[in-house]
Amino acid sequence: MQVEEINPYHKDGAKHAQVREMFDNIAPAYDVMNRMMTLGIDRSWRRKAVRTVAGTQPVAILDIATGTGDLAILLANSIPGATVTGVDLSDGMLEVGRRKVAEAGLADRISFRTGDALALPFDDNTFDAITVAYGVRNFEHLRDGYAEMLRVLRPGGMLCVLELSTPANPLVKPFYAAYTRGVIPLVGRIVSRDSSAYSYLPKSIRAVPVRDEMTLIIAEAGFAGAEYRSLTLGVCTMYTATKP
Repeated sequence: MQVEEINPYHKDGAKHAQVREMFDNIAPAYDVMNRMMTLGIDRSWRRKAVRTVAGTQPVAILDIATGTGDLAILLANSIPGATVTGVDLSDGMLEVGRRKVAEAGLADRISFRTGDALALPFDDNTFDAITVAYGVRNFEHLRDGYAEMLRVLRPGGMLCVLELSTPANPLVKPFYAAYTRGVIPLVGRIVSRDSSAYSYLPKSIRAVPVRDEMTLIIAEAGFAGAEYRSLTLGVCTMYTATKP
């Protein structure tokens, strides 16, 4: 089954509406669950992405599926002078993000708006860099999402995607499967009180295109130099590309 066909709650119905509902439901527990699920390693993945993006010296950055703003805040703190626009389907997640941005004193450099990655509310060639952390597997149409990113990115601009992935190592794979299929749904049910959300997570990870397959999709959308880097035994993958 393709990742676009996997929904959080119901087999039928628009995926983007169910994804919005899911993240609205789990927004209060989202940050705690992230730390618990990844044992805090998600912070190091974001730092690697930020270092990669910072090397291109972007001024205007778009963070798609920005959620509660962790990556947007790290980008703003790490790249002096850059402004970050965060877009997400979920108002509940953005509400948490706005509080965090205000507490960090970054409201003048980070702005959030509700929006769909498949129909971005921006003009062509607007941003120097685009980031997406753990969001592309939630797109209703993955290829359309990459096409929209290409449209709003300026020529020469960088795309950097972090996404969870199934390890290729046969020694690691069974332990990872047991953890994602057993531990994560159990903890998610206890902490977030939304068992469907954290049952959806391992299913979507298993179905999302990874490594060479994902870089091919990115290239087919029109990006140049698409490549990937496996992180932490392959449980996360970073994809980069540029707009010709």
